[in-house]
Amino acid sequence: MTVLVIVLALAVLALGAVAMRERSRSRRGSGPRAHAAGRILFPFLGTELSQRGLDAALRIAQIDGATLVPAFLARVPMHLPLDAALPVACDGALPLLEAIEQRAARSGVTVYSRIERGRSYRHAIRELVDHESFDTTVVTAADTGTTGLLPDEISWLLENVPGEIIVIRPGTQIDLETLRPVRRGRRRSVKR
Repeated sequence: MTVLVIVLALAVLALGAVAMRERSRSRRGSGPRAHAAGRILFPFLGTELSQRGLDAALRIAQIDGATLVPAFLARVPMHLPLDAALPVACDGALPLLEAIEQRAARSGVTVYSRIERGRSYRHAIRELVDHESFDTTVVTAADTGTTGLLPDEISWLLENVPGEIIVIRPGTQIDLETLRPVRRGRRRSVKR
């Protein structure tokens, strides 16, 4: 009988220790990581990216431990079927997506690249949101001479896309050549 009492007491102590450890984990997790985004959508269009927009999306994904989903938005003209091949658009998008993946890998961010087609940029984003879920969307606003979403498209996003939406002001535009890794030679020391 005493052996049974000792075994039960040890079991209760073990369960109490496990409960205390879980409670302390939940307290530690109430900081910024507790609300970490699982997937961050970064839609872009054209053959250029906003440096600010990409940097912001990468920083947020890195801090939250989230997956970055860069999505090229391809507009399909009305005279073509929605699933028509878009070789010209994709020829510009694939190198940008690859360059984003390389920058994300250097930052330690997981990437799931996409090309989404639609009759308009709104339609393409709606298709993305209908088929996948995102916790945060990071978009760049368009400015004179820059690529990005127009104010009415951003307003539509705020009304129709669930989750957090972060709008970045346009800044320096970067193209494919800027995104490619630069090979640096060895530093030579100067002897005096």
